[in-house]
Amino acid sequence: MVSDYSQYAWLIPLFPLIAFLALTAMGRQLKDLGIYISIAAMLASFIVALLIFVERLGGNVEDYTWDKLNWLQVGDFTLNMGFEVNNLNALMLVIVTLVSLLVNVYSKGYMKGDERIHVFFGYIALFSFSMLGLVISENMLMLYIFWELVGVCSFLLVGFWYFKPEAKAAAKKAFIVTRIGDVGLFLAILLLYWYMPGHALDFTSIHNAFTTGKIDPTIVTWIAVLIFVGAIGKSGQFPLHTWLPDAMEGPTPISALIHAATMVAAGVYLVARTFDIFQASPDALLVVAYVGGFTAIFAATIGIAQNDIKRILAYSTVSQLGYMMMALGIGVSYTSGMFHLFTHAFFKALLFLGAGSVIHAVHTQDINEMGGLSRKMKITTWTFAIGTLALAGIFPFAGFWSKDMILTEAYEHNQLLFWIGVIAAFFTAFYMSRLFFLVFMGSPKHNGHGHEPHESPASMTTPLIVLAVLAVVAGFVNTPFNEWLGHWLTGQEHDEKANWMVIILSTLAGLLGIGLGYLIYLKRSIPRDVVSSKAPWLYTLLNRKYFIDEIYGGVFVRPLRGLGLVLELIDIYIIDGIVRLVAFTVVSLGRLGSRLQNGQLQTYGVIMIVGMLILVLAIAGRRFIHAG
Repeated sequence: MVSDYSQYAWLIPLFPLIAFLALTAMGRQLKDLGIYISIAAMLASFIVALLIFVERLGGNVEDYTWDKLNWLQVGDFTLNMGFEVNNLNALMLVIVTLVSLLVNVYSKGYMKGDERIHVFFGYIALFSFSMLGLVISENMLMLYIFWELVGVCSFLLVGFWYFKPEAKAAAKKAFIVTRIGDVGLFLAILLLYWYMPGHALDFTSIHNAFTTGKIDPTIVTWIAVLIFVGAIGKSGQFPLHTWLPDAMEGPTPISALIHAATMVAAGVYLVARTFDIFQASPDALLVVAYVGGFTAIFAATIGIAQNDIKRILAYSTVSQLGYMMMALGIGVSYTSGMFHLFTHAFFKALLFLGAGSVIHAVHTQDINEMGGLSRKMKITTWTFAIGTLALAGIFPFAGFWSKDMILTEAYEHNQLLFWIGVIAAFFTAFYMSRLFFLVFMGSPKHNGHGHEPHESPASMTTPLIVLAVLAVVAGFVNTPFNEWLGHWLTGQEHDEKANWMVIILSTLAGLLGIGLGYLIYLKRSIPRDVVSSKAPWLYTLLNRKYFIDEIYGGVFVRPLRGLGLVLELIDIYIIDGIVRLVAFTVVSLGRLGSRLQNGQLQTYGVIMIVGMLILVLAIAGRRFIHAG
């Protein structure tokens, strides 16, 4: 059956694009109306995405592709542009449009009073357009164009408060670090163009070529690894993760949008979208799995020693993205990775927006300056608690089901990755319980900012409630007892039964993490400084994020700046010096000539005599030489 709504999928990115153009052209004149234009645009996109999603839920709906736009023609090669709708990107469209809509509504209250609020909503609209365009791209080159546009939007949004030096530095860091990964993706596209039959870059041709083994296995591995390098940059995997925590310098709604449904999700989606290539290379899948597993536990250990509420959540995002990549690398299918992306989008957006509600109330991001907020902010407290339990993987919240699916696959196919996942789950539950108890429980603290904590307005709490509901129920779309999502995404039956050993171990890891956090930070039967006092070097190592930024600064940043300074001096004193010398010589000769051409007959006579003397001496010298 052909989908009736899929042919209108191009409208989904069009609505936010129109909102961006309107806000850019008439932002100040529109004032508050511009906010509602942005919200209405995302609502329209969400409705269309939801119609497509619901229609495809019925089953037996064919993938829809439109590629009639002739974009480039060189000789016999023609590159068409268009859009494609299948079950995978239909799911992504709903996630992106829903989270973007809720972030828009939330931002109405959070950004109230900002002089550049119209610019902010314009940037969000452009960001949403870019991500939605990436999702429905019909070929790799079109995806790459939107991929780069997403990076530009992240630069604009992270550096939105450009008057803060930290925001400017974070924006530049995000842009530069992700460009490193983008070079890998670009090289992968070049290899695809070179080795694909007919130089085809559309996803249908890629599927046919890599599932039939038409390309040399070594080349397949290189293409897959280079694609993954691009995903490493966007999805904050080690070693290109350093930009993601620094991106917290942007407004909190942007942190939620970047970390939940747009930029970081793009890398995971890219691997899932090109999964045929990865399945053709076991070596590439192994790279994905181990990089993801290492990133999951690496970031989780850093999160336990951070004090900034948003940075804790940022390292949590890096860790959870590692979980998703590990799931994809295990190679059973992309279902478990996309399932965790689906559930994570809701509870991580909930946690970031909840953190924004807290910051809006207390005007600080240091969790050590918070406490007892549950008495003043009941909605924020309860919704944040739901997000915390979902992230910790506690039954029956959404994170439990998706994390359990990943761990079950790891248990059956790679025991090392399984135990890495279990340990990372323990650390996740611990640092989230630490955050929750310090911020919401205990006695209120005077934070020195002169603000009495208060609940946020309805425009901010309503999205929290919606996301809290989703963080509870979203996991039930795929359980060991009802594997609907896996069958719907891939069209294949998944014979995966409940593994009670995995369920018990993952649940114990979560409960132990929460229990330890309770004993240290609420009951205080264990001293808070037990690590910093007994092993200060370990606490410093974790608090300073394993000194990765310092290592990069010493190995890459300072040497490159030194090289840049040398090149600048060469440019100024050698290249420009030669140009200035030539210019000075020409100007000096011109001035000399102008001084000689002064209209005095005496001067002309002297010049003629000097010239004749030179001529006579030259002739005489020549004859003398010949005579000799």
